Amino acid sequence: MNTELLGIITTYLLTLAIGIPLGIHLSRVFAGEKVWTDFLNPLEKGIYKLSGINPEQSMNWKQHMKAMLTINMLWLVYAFFALIFQDKLPLNPDGNPAQTPDLAFNTAISFVVNCNLQHYSGESGLTYFTQHFVIMFLQFVSAATGIAAAVVLFKAFRDKTATNLGNFWFFFVRSITRLLLPLSVIIAIILAFNGTPTSYEGKDQYISLQGDSVQVARGPAAAMIAIKHLGTNGGGWFGANSAHPLENPNYFTAMVELIAQVIIPVAMIFAFGYFIRKKKLSWVIFSVMTLGMLMLLIPALISETGGSPAIEKMEISQAKGAMEGKEVRFGATASTYWSTVTTIISTGSVNAMHDSTMPLTGMYQLIAMMVNCFYGGCGVGILNYFIFLIIAVFISGLMVGRTPEFLGHKVEAREMKIASIIALLHPFIILVGAAISAYTHTNYADADWAVKPGNWLNNPGFHGFSEMLYEFTSAAANNGSGFEGLGDNNIFWNVTTGLVLILGRFLPIIGPVAIAGILAQKKYIPESTGTLRTDTATFGIMTFAVIVIIAALAFFPALALGPIAEYFNQ
Repeated sequence: MNTELLGIITTYLLTLAIGIPLGIHLSRVFAGEKVWTDFLNPLEKGIYKLSGINPEQSMNWKQHMKAMLTINMLWLVYAFFALIFQDKLPLNPDGNPAQTPDLAFNTAISFVVNCNLQHYSGESGLTYFTQHFVIMFLQFVSAATGIAAAVVLFKAFRDKTATNLGNFWFFFVRSITRLLLPLSVIIAIILAFNGTPTSYEGKDQYISLQGDSVQVARGPAAAMIAIKHLGTNGGGWFGANSAHPLENPNYFTAMVELIAQVIIPVAMIFAFGYFIRKKKLSWVIFSVMTLGMLMLLIPALISETGGSPAIEKMEISQAKGAMEGKEVRFGATASTYWSTVTTIISTGSVNAMHDSTMPLTGMYQLIAMMVNCFYGGCGVGILNYFIFLIIAVFISGLMVGRTPEFLGHKVEAREMKIASIIALLHPFIILVGAAISAYTHTNYADADWAVKPGNWLNNPGFHGFSEMLYEFTSAAANNGSGFEGLGDNNIFWNVTTGLVLILGRFLPIIGPVAIAGILAQKKYIPESTGTLRTDTATFGIMTFAVIVIIAALAFFPALALGPIAEYFNQ
């Protein structure tokens, strides 16, 4: 057990050793300063010229959001039609069929919004063409979209008063050329040399020890698995995701994939502080997020390494912890660390089946996505945190009798209204979705649909409710993982989660950027002895309290009906 703990501690320390310097470097990259990656300038200029983009053209926050929404709509249409006609496109050696319109609708939205919720099995639901030119393409550009949006917010607070917030395309292109693409190449090479396939051949066949003839899917998976983690995407090349031995062959590749999915969220925290010249603020934000992560990880480790009470009653030894749904090559400790990391960050990849974890561990996974701002996804993590930061500034200012200010700009009613709407939107779409699905399952179980609602759940009772709650939580948090006892590839789930995916992605981006743009236009107020400092431990604790009260407690009744009730009835 000590060895397993040492493994996850080492993994986390290596993540920080890479993520913090990377964040400092990114602050210089997005500020347009001279850096060693400037040798990529000719490539970027070629992209701008080919696309007809003027990277020097200044944009306000509205123009940034218009550019973001326009290009994302274009990608959505492209992905939808590619998926419904994939059987007619090249690079399909296994003869996989086209996706149905409702499944293509869900899949296209899911990857456009960086969620990667998969209502299909990767090796049989997609072709090599769509894996490359739809899925991998969207994994790059969706991650870059979140990073570019975050840099718009950074830009709003770099100068005292500003309406020029840089150029969206400049931030977007640099996110790919200077960050995502080079690191993905390195990670892909590591995976390929450790056994992850890179072949364009179709399924292979071998004879098992029992003498059975078994077909094994393969394909050029290493490149996709690299960007799926680096871009906090999470969609698996194979249906079993990173629990599959070809997608994640050994403990070393597990460490690489864990590090890959955390380094950019951590880097963006420090990029923010160094970009706006408030280094101490980045450490405060990092401390709050890390505290939140540990408060979810530590009890989850206790829950999983303690074993299953049901198996304990049978007097069966559980020296390795609760191993149902887990890979022996990783063990309970590394699997629990992965489940925490993948849910606090909007990655959603899995190296073990979340549906098989202990009830309280399932609750911690749900809370991680419900809070959705402890590290978070590429760029969007800091945007989600910013909403709670603004609310904390406003409440703190009122409590001490001072005008609420953030970085020299007054926080007034307009900004608070936007922040409050965005903060309440997340629980609203999750709880409404879960309520509709529970009502439909209960009252229309025998409805004459292609898949009857009564057949949605493999697990009845409390855990069945948790499966439906998890699905909407994962969609709203742009996570993509799931309690896979749920039968979700049908019109109801494809359409409802598709709508939640759109709302859960774009409004939480538009809201923070709008607040930052509005604040940036206001007159700068120099700091004085009466200024409420936001880079102190006291304010960090206040922000953490706001996150707990607004984001976590709003879901307590739903958690009580699901994982908590299951825990007390096991």
